[in-house]
Amino acid sequence: MIKQRNNPGAPIRRVTVYAASSGALANHYVEAAAEAGRVIARAGLEIVYGGGNTGLMGAMANAALGAGGQVHGVVPTFLKELEVTHEGLSSLEVVEDMRQRKHLMLYRSDAVITLPGGCGTYEEVFEALTLKRLGQWLGPVVFLNTRGFYSGLDEFMRHAIRERFMGEAHGSMWSMVNEPAALVDALSEAPAWGAEALNSATVRATG
Repeated sequence: MIKQRNNPGAPIRRVTVYAASSGALANHYVEAAAEAGRVIARAGLEIVYGGGNTGLMGAMANAALGAGGQVHGVVPTFLKELEVTHEGLSSLEVVEDMRQRKHLMLYRSDAVITLPGGCGTYEEVFEALTLKRLGQWLGPVVFLNTRGFYSGLDEFMRHAIRERFMGEAHGSMWSMVNEPAALVDALSEAPAWGAEALNSATVRATG
């Protein structure tokens, strides 16, 4: 468990990790994912993730387990049937579809860490950010920006704020770190976020 400096009433015990399943990635991404798993586990945090055994998902899970961590997978039936799931997890829950998987992964955790990934990873983290903007899920969201992977996305979202598609306050919904070692501090230092965020979810015209 870690305490949030700006929200001491909401300790973090369990973290959802979104990550790529691709097995064709450069080694620096794989090494960073593995180190992220070790860092999270050594902080005493449990991990919830998509249950895969390939790509960054597998590297992260294996490293966390090797560091003594608890790692819980959530996988839809059709992926279980493809035999791409990790069979050595602390627990593995098989659900009906992707929608249920995303819901359980998010709402069973106190925070989100997003490793590099493709469109599935983006969909997951953007759903978390959308629900956070609407005050329906309130935890920290941290991107691991390995070798600047998410720098363009960060700039794109801040461009959306400058153009008033999002409000200034929405820029504090997420943070970026360049190294796995910074992940736990980023979680503990995240700005407090409450259900009243719904009141500022819409950007209104001024003047």
